[in-house]
Formats: sequence, C-alpha cells, structure tokens
Amino acid sequence: MKHLLNLLAAVALLVWGTYLVRTGILRVFGANLRRVLARSVGNRFTAALSGIGVTALVQSSNATALITSAFVGQGLISLPAALAVMRGADIGTALIAVLFSFDLSWLSPLFIFVGVVLFISRQASTAGRVGRVLIGLGLMLLALGLVTSSTTMLTKSPAVRALLESVQSDILLEITLGAVLALISYSSLAVVLLIATLAASGGVPLDMALGLVLGANLGSGLMAVVTTARSSVDVRRVPIGTLVFKILGVLVMAPLVAWWIRRVRPFLGDDITSVVALFHLMFNVVVGVVFIGLTDVVARWVQNMMPATRGNSLDRPHHLDPSALLTPSLAISNAAREALHQADVVETMLLGMLRVIRENDLHLAADLRKLDDQVDQLYSAIKYYLTKISRESLSEEESRRWTDIISFTINMEQIGDIIERVLLDIEDKKIRKGRNFSDAGMAEICELHSRLVDNLRLGMSVFLNGSLRDAQRLLEEKVRFRDLERAYSGTHLTRLAENTVQSIETSSLHLDLISDLKRINSHICSIAYPILDSAGALAPSRIKQLLPQDPSRELA
Repeated sequence: MKHLLNLLAAVALLVWGTYLVRTGILRVFGANLRRVLARSVGNRFTAALSGIGVTALVQSSNATALITSAFVGQGLISLPAALAVMRGADIGTALIAVLFSFDLSWLSPLFIFVGVVLFISRQASTAGRVGRVLIGLGLMLLALGLVTSSTTMLTKSPAVRALLESVQSDILLEITLGAVLALISYSSLAVVLLIATLAASGGVPLDMALGLVLGANLGSGLMAVVTTARSSVDVRRVPIGTLVFKILGVLVMAPLVAWWIRRVRPFLGDDITSVVALFHLMFNVVVGVVFIGLTDVVARWVQNMMPATRGNSLDRPHHLDPSALLTPSLAISNAAREALHQADVVETMLLGMLRVIRENDLHLAADLRKLDDQVDQLYSAIKYYLTKISRESLSEEESRRWTDIISFTINMEQIGDIIERVLLDIEDKKIRKGRNFSDAGMAEICELHSRLVDNLRLGMSVFLNGSLRDAQRLLEEKVRFRDLERAYSGTHLTRLAENTVQSIETSSLHLDLISDLKRINSHICSIAYPILDSAGALAPSRIKQLLPQDPSRELA
C-alpha cells in the first residue's frame, strides 16, 4: 500500500508540474502566443509550424486547442487553418516528451531552487512567472525519478504482475486505459512520460506501453472535446476535427506496434524510455504529415455534421467562451467584446427612446423595455464569466482591464434601467394622456439626446482603445452637458412663466426627462475615469479651499 501511495503521489506531482509550466508560460507569453497563431495561418504548413512552436513552449496541445478554438469562434481564423495548427501542436508536445525522455534529473534541484527564489522575491513580475515555470519543470523531473523508484518496488508484487498481464492481452483495453488516464490527469504529456518511465523500470511491458501511448493520444483529443462541450458550435468544431485525425492515426498505428518493436527497437538499444517517446513522436508525425492534406476535407465534414445555429443577434452572449478561461488574457478579450455587445444593445434602446417621444409609439416602447432584460442578462453573464477568471493569473495591465470591464458593464446596466424608467414615464405621463412637449422643449430634448448618443459612442471608443485624449474629451462633454441641462431647465421655467400650455402640462415630465438624460451622461462619462486615473490626469478633489489655512485663525 505504501508503494502504491508513493506512485500516486509521484503521478500527482508530475501532473501538477505540467500544470505549473503550462499556466506559467501562458502568463508570460500568452498575448504573444496568440499573435503568433493569428499571424501564421496563411497556409497549412506555416500554421502547423506555429502550432509546433507554441505547444513546445506551453507543453500542452490541449491549451493550444483551446486558444485556436476560441480564434475560430471569433472568426479570426478558418477551421482548416485551425486543424493545421493542431497537427503541429501534437508534434510539439511529442517533441517535449522526447526531450524529457533523457536523463535530466540533475536539473531538478537547480530549477526548483532558482524558481522558488524568483517566485518568492518577485512574484508579481515577469521574473516571478518565469520562476513558476522553472518550479514546474523541476517538479516534473523530480516526479519522473519518484515514479521510477516507486514502480520498481510495486512491480515486485505478484498481484500487480497478474493485473498487468491481464491488461496486456488486449490492445483495445490498452488504448482505452491510456485514454482514461489522459482524461483524468488532464495532460497527455504527463501520461506519456509516466508510461515511458513505467516501461523503463519494468512496470509495464513495452508492447503494452505503446498501446497505452496510443490511448493517451486519443485521450488528449477527447479532453479538448469535453472541455469545449458548452461552447458555441464554431468553437467545438476544432476539437471534433482534431479527434477525427487522432482516431485515424490510432487506426493506422495500432497494427504497427509489433513492427515498431521488431524493427526500430534494435537501433535504440536498451533505452526503453526513448523507444516509447519516439513512438509517441512517430505517431504524431504520421498524423501531422500524412493527414495534413485532409484538413479541408475534415473541416467540411465537421461543418456538415455540426451546422451553425442562427438566432437573434441580441438574445445571448456571443463571445463568453468557457474554454478560453484557461487562457486568462484571451478570456479578458472575450469579456471586453461582450461588454461592447451589451453597449450596442443600450445604444439601440437610446436611439429608440427619441422615436417613442416623437411618435408616441407604445409598441416600440414595449419592445425597447424588453431590451433592458437583455442588458441585465448580459451584465450578469459578463460578471459571472469574469469571476471565473483567476485573478492571480492576470498581469497588472490585465487586472486593471478586468476592473474596467466590470465598471463599464455596471454603467451600461444602469443606463438601461434609466431608459426603461424614462419609457414608462413617457407612456404614462405623455402618450396615454395625449400630451406633447412644446416645440422649444422638444428641440431641447433632441439636442440633449443627440449629444448623449455621440457621448455614448465616444465612451465605447474610450473603453475599446483606452485613448487618453478621447477620455479627456469625454470628461469635457460632462461639463458641457451639465451646463446645457441647467440652461434648459431655466428656459423651461421661463416658458412656464409665459403660461405656455404645453409646457405647463408636461412640466414635471420635462424636468425629470432632462435630469434623467444628465444621469445617463454621467454614467457614460464615468468610462473615462479609469483611463485618466491610470495616467495620473485626475485631480485629487474638485473642492476649492475657500479660506487659507492659518493656524492662528483656527485658534481664534
């Protein structure tokens, strides 16, 4: 029992080390990796090369699959190009397995020591994140040594030997077991390294080890399918297509296991670890090179099998891809795009509000008030999505962007609520009572509304681009709007003094309306504050010091 627990602990440490390396690399190079993938999909061969490079860094073809799937979901790259990237991604993770098949145990204490020093001393910086990667690499190398020693002791048990012999007799059972291990560990790389170590220490026979490797490759494809199961159809097509290629590869390579042992092993000598790792590499090279010409065919087949669903463009979140949560920088971008979608719905409400005021359209008013429910739903979805992003995984800039998105969506939600209340007031106090604003009053409302729409669009630009100049313009508009609201309130009182009948009938509604428009403008202008604050362009306080601070005066 003790040796079994030691083996399980070593496997857990190996998986944990792989996770640290993957997340650490994504934190340091996440944005750059996404740019590399996005720019290198001009043809299938450069796409495959970019997949090799990115996955060699991340040490996880599953992470590359999630990034690529999100790109397809956002329309940034085509499905055939994404499948070509994944052909290279699988080769990249196989190359890393070959690298770890060499005896690098002497690096383990060095990596762990340097990594801990960097991580503790400069945790929030890039150096600290590099330290996290080094800790992960050190733990992986340490875990491989522990697996070897634990397996050596465990395989001396007759019961364990009998169990392994029963599994060895069926290639389908070996493939199934390998796939299950990959799903459980969430890392095909960790499983392949584990299998190679077990085979080298005599824990499993070589032919069984190769069957388990085939299963681990199949399991990595299943893992991506499960991870993206709740995503949109466009996103789910990439892992489905990748799984198709892996199934084809297993069908081709399974009958060649005996041939590999008979023909290739003599050239590699007694280095069983290298035999297993090179078989893993050969599998992915065969799938990548032989089947890369089928990317267009598989893409068409997947698209026919999973046709895109069409629905109302305003009725659901479009960009909140759950699979992107494993890549925080990508998830932040998704949330920002969804926040702009929410702002589009608010703009639709704002534009329609003036039509309701002018045309007394009760049906349009009811439709616009329903849009507020969609604004609220989008706000809740964005907020919940952001809370699932690990704040520890964000850089300082990304953390600030996280806060900006929350603030933006709150302002949009509150603007939607104000517009809904305005529409109810228009229905009850104007349309149903058959009243109208005076010509001068209507002109004032139209002027304020026009400025409001312009400011909303400027606010959306500030949120998207973070322009300091536009943020300053937006804050200047807040002062102008406030002055206009005061001036129009005064002219309305003048019309009341002149006994203008329409102004008297709609006085309460008119004053409430221009006050609500001012409140909407204040929420819009709030978008500028984070930009100005981060640039140090905000004054500490607006309150002027009316009296000089004189200690003698205070004593008096």
